[in-house]
Amino acid sequence: MVTRQFPNPAELLEFIQFRKPELNARKRRLEGALTIADLRKIAQRRTPKAVFDYTDGAAEGELSLVRAREAFEDIEFHPSVLCAADAVDTSCHVLGAPAAMPFGIAPTGFTRLMQTEGELAGASAAGAAGIPFTLSTLGTASIEEVKRANSNGRNWMQLYMMRDREISYELIRRASAEDFDVLLVTVDSPVAGARLRDIRNGFSIPPQLTVGTVLNAIPRPWWWFDFLTTPRLDFSAIPAGSGTIREILGSAMDPTVSYEDLKVVRDLWPGRLVVKGVQSVEDSKRLVDQGVDGIVLSNHGGRQLDRAPVPFHLLPQVVREVGRDATIMIDTGIMNGADIVASVALGANFTLVGRAYLYGLMAGGRQGVDRMIEILRSEIERTMKLLGAASLAELEPRHVTQLRRLAPISHAEDVR
Repeated sequence: MVTRQFPNPAELLEFIQFRKPELNARKRRLEGALTIADLRKIAQRRTPKAVFDYTDGAAEGELSLVRAREAFEDIEFHPSVLCAADAVDTSCHVLGAPAAMPFGIAPTGFTRLMQTEGELAGASAAGAAGIPFTLSTLGTASIEEVKRANSNGRNWMQLYMMRDREISYELIRRASAEDFDVLLVTVDSPVAGARLRDIRNGFSIPPQLTVGTVLNAIPRPWWWFDFLTTPRLDFSAIPAGSGTIREILGSAMDPTVSYEDLKVVRDLWPGRLVVKGVQSVEDSKRLVDQGVDGIVLSNHGGRQLDRAPVPFHLLPQVVREVGRDATIMIDTGIMNGADIVASVALGANFTLVGRAYLYGLMAGGRQGVDRMIEILRSEIERTMKLLGAASLAELEPRHVTQLRRLAPISHAEDVR
């Protein structure tokens, strides 16, 4: 028989503790975000549809983005047991200098449109966390402003080779003058991809007001207040103008860019040179032969060529071919610290996060970016501990199996 008694109030107090209410609404919603997916949900609630879709969407059927994320979901980890990993070291050395974690903030365009703090929030948060920040050619803060926001941290510059080459060359000179230490030349965008969400939303700079736009904005007055009470949205690298996203991108991108242009950039840029948007082993080898310091395996977050190769699937073979000769980085589809750990285990020296950063920014400005970094940091550390790896150097291919939903059909096995 169970012996019963009246509850002892003193004992009940040991089990029931009321959480102190958080009166700061921004802090409260960010503390409730435990994953990047949680930040995405907050961002979607707080941002007009056209702006959120620009961040969240990809090209055409968005298959490249879906497949990239599925590639990270289809990971099987193989932990080593009874390995001391009470404390883990997440630091690394990339492109000539240290980073506190194996990821940095990727270049993103139109950033102040997502949230008015824009690149300055990203740069300052990256500097505080000890990771690099990358400014886009299509950024809405200048090279000089980013340097002031992250004066003691690592700043990288992303470069489009524009039709007017002198605009690109001037950006190189300005970035060098402000001690940016890495230049990322993007090569996967000879023309703008067909981002159908943007076309359907009529997304443009400045935003076009329609009945749908107004109705969607009614529950988001804070975004419009920020947008209308802060300085005009301009692009620091592109001559003043306006139009649809496709028109603006079209003025910045040039399908005639070649290896000769890359040689000119190499001559102008004194720091480390990286090519971003590499999608084959053959191109990786040729670029390394040309003397670049690193490559970023990327399909532009699925925003250019739909059905493009999945960077994470390419990673092991590229590392085998050129990993000893150049820094290998990867982006596209990273939404969890475990994705970063898996990439490092398969040979990546570093990773870049774009959408995750923007979800944090839209969810809470600088504090939201801080929260995004903290979420990824905790996921990286926890995954490493569970794998039994005390440092990034201890992560090896044996820790990860890539499972494939899509397998290529050999020509020898053609269906008759």
